[in-house]
Amino acid sequence: MSVCRARSWRCCASSVSDIVRQLGISEQTFYRWKKQYAGMQVEGVRELKILQDENARLKKLVAELSLDKAILQDVASKKWNGPR
Repeated sequence: MSVCRARSWRCCASSVSDIVRQLGISEQTFYRWKKQYAGMQVEGVRELKILQDENARLKKLVAELSLDKAILQDVASKKWNGPR
């Protein structure tokens, strides 16, 4: 995980520009991660990532089910004369 590597390299590297170059990220990303994950242990970061992935999966599922419901309600609201 890049966030964990960035945290561990921050102790050893001489500058932020060295870290972002080694990770292949921008300085803006580095500082955003620093702000978001400051004070968290590695295990906490991993747990947060798992929860974020699960949340994204559930949001996608809700969106798909909402679309299915809207389609079914639209079909049910139309007059149905039976098979032709």
